[in-house]
Amino acid sequence: MTNFNTRLVHQPAQGDNGTGAVTVPIYKATTFEYPAVGAPIKDDYSRSGNPTRRALEDQLADLEGGCQGFCFSSGMAAIHAALAIFKQGDHIIVGDQIYGGTFRLLHQFFARWGLSITAVDTRDLAAVEGAIRPNTKAIYFEPVTNPLLQVTSVSDVARLAHQHQLLTIVDNTFLSPYLLRPLTLGADIVIHSATKYLSGHSDVSAGAVIVKGPALAQRVYFIQNALGAVLSPEDSNELARGVKTLSLRLDRQIANVKELVNYLRPRPDIAQIYYPGVKGLAGYEALQKEATGAGGVFSFELSTGVDPVRFVNQLQLFKLAVSLGAVESLVELPSKMSHAELSPAEQLAAGIKPGLIRMAVGIEDYRDQIADIKQALAKSRK
Repeated sequence: MTNFNTRLVHQPAQGDNGTGAVTVPIYKATTFEYPAVGAPIKDDYSRSGNPTRRALEDQLADLEGGCQGFCFSSGMAAIHAALAIFKQGDHIIVGDQIYGGTFRLLHQFFARWGLSITAVDTRDLAAVEGAIRPNTKAIYFEPVTNPLLQVTSVSDVARLAHQHQLLTIVDNTFLSPYLLRPLTLGADIVIHSATKYLSGHSDVSAGAVIVKGPALAQRVYFIQNALGAVLSPEDSNELARGVKTLSLRLDRQIANVKELVNYLRPRPDIAQIYYPGVKGLAGYEALQKEATGAGGVFSFELSTGVDPVRFVNQLQLFKLAVSLGAVESLVELPSKMSHAELSPAEQLAAGIKPGLIRMAVGIEDYRDQIADIKQALAKSRK
């Protein structure tokens, strides 16, 4: 099986049972019997290895083109595991538009144990290279950022990183392996908040790390096993079910986003749109070189004549909630929600204006989505 959509449906064979089950069973056992003292055994304790979780990990490694995959109980647990391979005194370059939870983890947790961080615009290779120190170990970034959807080239950053013997770590949550495969472009580690597109139904909290080679696999596995924030067998099964429809969901979500963008672009209520999946919008040419699509999230700035708080409160189909990547449509107001901890000056410095709206578009009929936006705009004009 070589084609991507087929590999979404069929997990790599595990040889786990003789029942003929067409899906991998949920193995709830916490411990596994040894045939005899000293006999080889695949699993001994579920934290260290579980057949249901391993089938999912093998599948994600296959989809990303990696050596080995590891699944965790949340996206943040996965990010923690990927960063925990570094030690006191190491330095990491990170994108200046990384996920807020990653920023918090780096600056409020890893900084305490002596990991230093420099934030740069990873689109600017000169700035990235200028931030490299003798103790720099890795470059960490998101190829499409949240919520402004700025595009960084994975291959360009990876090429620079390898010139300086650094690791390239990519958070691929926004695009998923269906749209972008960073390991094939030179990255060393890929991270997912699998809660988002991989699961796709707002009912599983999960994370994943996929690595390129066996040496990195050993380092990440040690952390997974030692810290124990593993994905449960039940959630592994739920996530595997979500993976099967990844391309179907994303195809519909992307098509819907394009309909919404085409509706909003000419409207005087809209000051600017951020979505690199439509020709003529920022980042389109850069993204086209490496990805097959821009995903189901887009952002836009309302004109000064529209009240942004009233707008999001008037939406009915778009639920006011954080997260993204699921079958239902969500909306958030970054200045009051995801970036509320920043001062107004800090928000503006980060490009977060009061009228910025982020929509995570679901698989509903786009005509209903447009109707919802239209009525909310009509009720929100000042």
